[in-house]
Amino acid sequence: MFIELIEEGDGDGWRREFAGVPEEAREVRRFLRSLLADCPFLDDVLLGVDELAVNTIRHTRSGRPGGRFVVEVRRCHGVLGEAGVRGEKVVVWVRDEGGPREPAIPPGGDGFAENGRGLLTLSRTAESWGWFGDAHGRTVCAVFAEPGASGEHAADARGSEAHRAQRG
Repeated sequence: MFIELIEEGDGDGWRREFAGVPEEAREVRRFLRSLLADCPFLDDVLLGVDELAVNTIRHTRSGRPGGRFVVEVRRCHGVLGEAGVRGEKVVVWVRDEGGPREPAIPPGGDGFAENGRGLLTLSRTAESWGWFGDAHGRTVCAVFAEPGASGEHAADARGSEAHRAQRG
C-alpha cells in the first residue's frame, strides 16, 4: 500500500490508489478513518466517499479487470465560512478511468429506489460536490464541512439548492 503525503497548499493532504474491485470500498473507508479519526463529521465523509468509491467501481472503467482509482483527501482547519465562522472542511477527490455516462442524480431521485441513490446520498452529506473530465477519466470532488462552518447547520442545509451537484 502506498500513501502519498501531499505538502502543497494549506492543510493536510494524502493520496492513495486503489484497485477497482468491490472489496476496495471498505479499504477506502479504512484509509479515511485512519486519517480523519478525530474529524467531527467523519460519518458524513465516510458515507459520501463510500458512495463515490462504489460508483467508481460499478460505473466506470476503473471497475474492469486491472482497473484502478485514486482517492485524494485534504483536511483544512480554521476555514472561514460564509457566516464568518471558522471551522473545518474536508475535501475529497475520487479520480477514475472514465466511463460512458456523466455523474448525475437521476431525475426524480427520491431515495427509495433500489439503485441510483449514491449521488443523492452524497448531495445530502457534502456541503457541495461536482465533477470534471470526460469518458477517458473523471474526477468527482466533494467538500464536507463542520456543522455551522458554512453559516448553517449541516442537517438544515442538506437538500438545499446550494448542495445540489453542479457540472464543473
